[in-house]
Amino acid sequence: MQRFGHYHRDYTLLCYYLTRKMKTISLIVTTKNEEEVVGDLLRSIKNQSCKNFEIILVDNNSTDRTTQIAKTFDARVFEKGPERSIQRNWGVEKAKGEYVLILDADMVLTKDVLKDCAQKIGKDKTLGGLVIPEVSFGEGFWSKFKIFEREFYLEDETIEAPRFFNKAVFKKFGGYDEEITGPEDWDLPLRMKKAGIKIGRIKSVIRHNEGRFSPFKSARKKFYYASHAGVFLKRHPEQIFVKGNLMFRPVFFKKWKKMAGSPILTIGMFTVKLIEAVSAMSGVVYSFCLKRRKL
Repeated sequence: MQRFGHYHRDYTLLCYYLTRKMKTISLIVTTKNEEEVVGDLLRSIKNQSCKNFEIILVDNNSTDRTTQIAKTFDARVFEKGPERSIQRNWGVEKAKGEYVLILDADMVLTKDVLKDCAQKIGKDKTLGGLVIPEVSFGEGFWSKFKIFEREFYLEDETIEAPRFFNKAVFKKFGGYDEEITGPEDWDLPLRMKKAGIKIGRIKSVIRHNEGRFSPFKSARKKFYYASHAGVFLKRHPEQIFVKGNLMFRPVFFKKWKKMAGSPILTIGMFTVKLIEAVSAMSGVVYSFCLKRRKL
């Protein structure tokens, strides 16, 4: 009991310190017709172990109850679009906090995410951003393959991207490039690292809700992102065989024992990746033909 008392006292003091010494953390949530999942995210935010935050929801003309749900959780709601990068930057402009956490509506935070981020970046002022590990959950036949895939990316810096930023550093680099749709998550930290800015990492995780995952719905998204990836690949040509290679990412082969131990999941994962890769390649060809036609 005495040991528990010491732990509880230290934990209480930590939360008190973070609340008094640190400015508000602004959580930026981008949405478009997310009424089925946004409530779970906002509830997980409200259940955080440390409470020094504000919620900013930037919506892209939802026609469902997304914004109404957000307001019941005391979120500040704004309308902006059409692309996610534009929404995110707008949210940061409206943020009152010293730090910002960029979130998608289909995420759920484990209870110590904000505490761990604040503690990590508070101890090391040289950090410009933090990676928060993501794990997936979902339902249905195809979801198990997406969940399996996500496990490969844990602690792999070629795929993971920071979501928690020092706002001053974020704005110094101009935030997310609004000409990039999809890979803007990777572009910003690559620019930061090339300038010598450090990116850290915490242990608490974000749970990503894949829902009833469909590889064909995912393929449509990959087509769209790939057709807009030209700016990213022109700026970071060295990434074409790392981030641009959907089928044969290096991390898969670094963890070959994991694949060997789960052959059925591996076959399913590569089936999904093949569908996505074909669609992405079609997006690249479409973009190239479109540019040629304009010339």
